[in-house]
Amino acid sequence: MNIIETDIEGLVEIYPSIFKDDRGYFFESYQQEKLNEGGIPPNFVQDNQSFSLKGTVRGLHLQKEPWAQGKLVRVVKGKVLDVVVDLRPLSSTFGQSRSFVLDDSKNNMLYVPEGFAHGFSALEDSIFHYKCTNYYNKASESGIIWNDSTLNIDWKVDNPIVSDKDMQLLSFAEFKATLF
Repeated sequence: MNIIETDIEGLVEIYPSIFKDDRGYFFESYQQEKLNEGGIPPNFVQDNQSFSLKGTVRGLHLQKEPWAQGKLVRVVKGKVLDVVVDLRPLSSTFGQSRSFVLDDSKNNMLYVPEGFAHGFSALEDSIFHYKCTNYYNKASESGIIWNDSTLNIDWKVDNPIVSDKDMQLLSFAEFKATLF
């Protein structure tokens, strides 16, 4: 397992060791000891999975304290552009976003720490899986609208499919005002 630190503290990309032969392939999608050695916490309490049609944009979502969640995300089938925004008020990278292509050929994963908004666009029909460090709590739901002009994220899709709920999320400026 290759754990690669990014330029944002706590945000890491993970490439599993994939063993291929005539039958197919095998890899460990979760190995707690190796992930702990890479600085990823061991306290995952909930797994979630979604299916998204090509062109779907989900996000940018987060859970506020005390229900904040770290997430270990990966694509089971397909390809997504995974997007995170650092919303930790004391972080030197506050308000910065990063994008990663996750797909079923590289089987790469991303660990998104607590305090980040998270979303993705389906570049192909995709099954998306993520482990969470805390339980979902409806009252703690929050987020930033996917097409916020301040963040200026290129989601790499034309005519995105976005839920009504996600269209009602706060702008970055509105969200920021809730923190300070």
